[in-house]
Formats: sequence, structure tokens, C-alpha cells
Amino acid sequence: MVFTLAAVIAIGPLSIDMYLPSLPAMQAHFGADAAATQLTLSAYFIGLAFGQLIYGPITDRLGRKRPLLFGLGLYALVSLGCALAPSMDSLILLRFLQALGGCAGMVITRAMVRDCFPPQEMARILSTLVLIMGVAPILAPLLGAQIYLLWGWSAIFFLMSAFSLLCFAAIAWGIPETSRNRSDALSLAGILAGYVRLLGHRRFMGYALAGGVAQSGMFAYISASSFVFIEVYGLSPSHFGWLFGLNAFGLISAAQVNSFMLRRYRAERVLRMALTVNAACGIAMLLTAATGFGGFWGIVVPLFCGMSSLGFSFPNSTAGAMAPFGDRAGMAAALLGTLQFALASVSGAAVGVLFNSTALPMAAVMCTCALSARLLLQWLVPAPVAPLVK
Repeated sequence: MVFTLAAVIAIGPLSIDMYLPSLPAMQAHFGADAAATQLTLSAYFIGLAFGQLIYGPITDRLGRKRPLLFGLGLYALVSLGCALAPSMDSLILLRFLQALGGCAGMVITRAMVRDCFPPQEMARILSTLVLIMGVAPILAPLLGAQIYLLWGWSAIFFLMSAFSLLCFAAIAWGIPETSRNRSDALSLAGILAGYVRLLGHRRFMGYALAGGVAQSGMFAYISASSFVFIEVYGLSPSHFGWLFGLNAFGLISAAQVNSFMLRRYRAERVLRMALTVNAACGIAMLLTAATGFGGFWGIVVPLFCGMSSLGFSFPNSTAGAMAPFGDRAGMAAALLGTLQFALASVSGAAVGVLFNSTALPMAAVMCTCALSARLLLQWLVPAPVAPLVK
């Protein structure tokens, strides 16, 4: 079950990372500018943010399996449309629709984990999911670069469609329904009231915003990295794929260390340490980008350390936010994901607007996100007096 859920979650990294090495080529193909090309990423983030709000209450009412299958089917169909897009504007719209299908997996898999595991164990299972699904961001840019060189960028979207159909089959015939408690009949007033209660829950918002803002720094990196490293530092698409994979490897390795640490320490303590390290790395990268100190390596080293720290922050912030909401796991997962990807769309768009053919805009946005995440957690979820040991 964990392996299958990880494959479904991997649709997200595949949709974001696989076509990154071909972004400059897509820009040239459609005659667009860098900001318009990066909107294909921002549109996907916006679709993720919006769609999750819909799936959350639906999956609490109807169960997990049927909405997940619907989302995977929609994703497969729209991915074919992306491959055949006639213009950059149509591709941006299709990417939004693609996200409406893909976000089902992001919401429902987290709800299924919450259905089956208690909060501390949930953080460990999420760390395991990061390991399994982490193969996707390592292989996706490498595979995407090779597919682009052999068959062009449209073949990447054909592969996305095929992968989602495999996930559809695995869920349909291999995973049972996990929801034991169903919410009341759906109504707009009830849905809005449920989300308002979540928004007013200080602990939920503290973990959700801290984790979401930290992750939005990662999406600023994703949005700008191909332009920074291919155009500014002169890496080839294949070498960029290896660099992207190295950062993903750091995140995955940290997630496995996190799983071991959770046997001794509570998730809250590990999260605070991770966000502190992430903030320090953001400051270091901003200074090297502004001064030029260290050149290429001056950016890569703090970037690697900052990305690795997210292997601790993602599972622990998710578990902390969802812990009080076993009976509304779908809505909690939906709002959590919406906040994360709404913030990601803002950071990705900011990097596109500020891009000036240097690494400075990427470093500045990432540093702002890292510092803000640490401050939000400190403000909204004060550290307890007792030691945070298990």
C-alpha cells in the first residue's frame, strides 16, 4: 500500500520536474518569454491549490478510492492535451486542468495515511513515502532531458499520461477503501464552515504555514533552476538533470534520517531544528548570490543543504497539522495542500518576474521563504516547556 501511494504522490514531482530541462526549448518553440514559460509551472501550482479544496470534503463524504480514480483519469486525459498544445497560452490552461486531476493524489494519499496510522507513526510513514517517491525527482529531470533530446518535449507529457494510467490500475485493483467514518451530506455551508474552523485553528495554521512557506522556497528553486544553471552558469540539460537529482537525493536522505530521529524525538522538535538550518542556508545563499563569492559552488552548497533540510520539515509539519483531525482528514489535507501550493505559485511567479539573468532573485525568494517559515512556527506554535522527546 505504501509503495502504491508513493507512486501516486510521485505524479506531482513528475509533473513539475520532468519537463524542467526542456523549458528553454519550449520557450523558443512557442516564441514566448521566460515569464510566460514559467507560468506553466505557476498555473500547475494554482490548479493544485484550487483543486485540493474540492477533493477534501468529497473524499470525507464519498470515501478515498473513487475520487482518487477520477482524478487519475482526468490527469491522464489532460496530459495528452498538453502534449498536443498548439500555443503557450493553451499549454498554460491545460497545465491548470492537469493539476486539477493530479491534486487528487496529493490530498487523498495523505488522508489515507491519516486513516491508517496515529500521528507520530504518520510522520514516519510520510518519511518512507518521501524515500519511495523521491526516486521521481531524481530520475524525472534526467529522464526528461533524455526524452527531450530523443523525441522532443511533447513526448514528456505522453509519458506522464501513461504513468498515471498505471497508477489508476494499481489503485483500482490493489488498494481497498480506507475511510471508516463518512461525514454528513455535502453542502456549501457545511464545507465553508469546516474550512473556517480549520483556518481558525492556531496549531493547524502554524504547522501548515510554516511547512508551506518552507516548501514554497523549494518551488522558487524549481521554477528558476533551469534558467539559472543552464543559462547563467552554462550547464547542459543533462548536467542540470544530475544537479537536480543531487538535491533531490539530499532531501530523500534527510527524510530517512528523520524517520530514525522520530524514534527518539517528537516531530515538533525535529521540525524546529530543520527550519532553523533552512533559514541559515537561505541567508548564506543570498550572501553568495549578492557578492558572487564562490561562484557556482557558492550557490550549490547552501542550496543542497537547504533542500536537504526540507526532508525533515515536510513530514513533520504535515503530521503536526493533521494530528487533531482524524474525522476530517480529507478537508485538513486539502487545506494544507492548498496553502502550500498557493504559496508555491506566488514564489514561482515572483522568481519569474524578478529574473534578471543572475542567481540573485532565486536566492532572495528562497531566503525570504526560509526566514518566514521559522518565524511563523515560532509565533503560531510556541515551543513547549517540557523537552520534546517521544
